Amino acid sequence: MFQLESVTFSYSNQSPIFQDFTWQVMRGDTWAILGPSGCGKSTLLYLLAGLRFPDTGKVLINKHNITRPRPHTGLIIQEYGLLPWATVRENAQLGLRIRGFYGPDGTHAPEEFRPSLEVDPWLERLRLLPHLDKYPSQLSGGQRQRTAIARTLALEPDLLLMDEPFSSLDAPTREDLQTLTLEIQSEENLTLVIVTHTIEEAAILGKKILLLGEPPNSTARVIDNLKAGTAEYRNSSDYISMCRNLRSRMDL
Repeated sequence: MFQLESVTFSYSNQSPIFQDFTWQVMRGDTWAILGPSGCGKSTLLYLLAGLRFPDTGKVLINKHNITRPRPHTGLIIQEYGLLPWATVRENAQLGLRIRGFYGPDGTHAPEEFRPSLEVDPWLERLRLLPHLDKYPSQLSGGQRQRTAIARTLALEPDLLLMDEPFSSLDAPTREDLQTLTLEIQSEENLTLVIVTHTIEEAAILGKKILLLGEPPNSTARVIDNLKAGTAEYRNSSDYISMCRNLRSRMDL
């Protein structure tokens, strides 16, 4: 579905974070990007989202060169990005309202887009119906994150990018949202790429794990983790072994 072809990227007056970097992801894959702080995890996500652009090389999605954000890519950030003066329902409708402003132009909204503010099915799926008229300040961290997820899924993305979305949540809430994310990914056949700095989360969420190291990253180190997302994996010896494997690889 998408690929980075010989991508080199650096911020102004800094050494490259990626240098001649090539990576490919297929439709419906579930990836976790893992690595130490400053290794380029979020930068890679923003390259895929069309918010950053390579110095050289190409970022291709469905064989099209990415030169701007695309309507079918959803991005969920750690800070939720909710409007404090808007209710849960209004926040969930925000992306649809913006699309309605532009209309089905094929750039800001898909050509097949038909104006609609229908978000209740996603709010129900994400257990938010009892909180429709609440404001972000009245919600727990998990409820705020579920609102952000509802807002994104209402736009019907085929590629879902998540930047450390659960890092500020308590352990039970984090595990609940990890499970929910995997369920939705399977139901909607989404291509999921999630950035995390936590070994245990990468092992739970990524059927494939991209391990980044200190810049510049020039080789895609990929670890297969095909049992991720299966029943009872979190409590299995395979999961413990995968965490050990990732920890040892990160220490290299």
